[in-house]
Amino acid sequence: MRHQFALGRREVIALLGGAAVPSFVCPLLVRAQQAPRAAVVGALVIGNTDPEQFWGEFRQGLRDLGHIEGQNIRYEFRSAHGQLDRLPELAAELVRLKVDVIVTWFTPTAHAAKQATHEIPIVMADTGDPVGTGLVASLPRPGGNVTGIASVTAELAGKSVQLIRDMLPPARRVTVLANATDPFVKPFLDQIDIGAAATGTTIDVLRINGNEELETAFAGMDKNRPDAVIVQPSLPSKRAAELALERRVPAVSVPRWFAEEGGLMSYSPKYIELYRRAAAYVDKILKGAQPADLPVEQPTHFELVINLRTAKMLGLTIPPDLLARADEVIE
Repeated sequence: MRHQFALGRREVIALLGGAAVPSFVCPLLVRAQQAPRAAVVGALVIGNTDPEQFWGEFRQGLRDLGHIEGQNIRYEFRSAHGQLDRLPELAAELVRLKVDVIVTWFTPTAHAAKQATHEIPIVMADTGDPVGTGLVASLPRPGGNVTGIASVTAELAGKSVQLIRDMLPPARRVTVLANATDPFVKPFLDQIDIGAAATGTTIDVLRINGNEELETAFAGMDKNRPDAVIVQPSLPSKRAAELALERRVPAVSVPRWFAEEGGLMSYSPKYIELYRRAAAYVDKILKGAQPADLPVEQPTHFELVINLRTAKMLGLTIPPDLLARADEVIE
């Protein structure tokens, strides 16, 4: 025969005041008094580039894995709004908030997070050469508290030199706008030098120490005009595309959004896949996995985007074979 127990508030208080509390009461009281704790995920972005797609796809990836905002997960989003010198302060703020995981977008944010903590797990959503810049020991065995996605941005930047020659066969001189404050600048330039050596292209490097120097850099091209420009992804892509068009200089970069924002061409990984994979890393860590045990992944799918509208405004004719190779042509 089944017995049903109905404990009122007074009965519970009486039991608590007694010498012995039945074993079935304690679990009931604990569950009644403690709501499940929501996991807290911190996010750190530079803010030079609109983070809307990254942030939307990353959160959707976690929703698909059963993490519902306001129920079992919440977010602390921090943007430096293009000011890289603010990243250490923002990373330290996330550490003080005791977030469970920090997800970073672009190399400088990952470095700021690692400098702020060696305990909180850090997931890279898109970071160039994490081995070369000292973020992880190796891709298969990252060690420490950092793991995630290692984009091949440097190699793709080197490939951009060849793509410029494919698009503009007479091109011989290319200016690279490099972000001097980004730890990724060395591997980025190294790969461009490899691409230049393979194609017989002369590279001029303009190192920019702040967003305000971008306009000065383009203005200086009036005197020493390059055949094309390569823009490092951590610089303000939309403004760079606008300035290149104003100066009538063909400009390319790695990220897809550069071509979408008016740049001539981009060659990049499929970023949506990277952001969803970053969400999968966060999910594993929240379920108990250690970053040191999660190998760093690299992208496997890439896309070439050509902005034909920009080409027409520059008076350029894109070779038909290059158009045929493009995954998308913006008209």
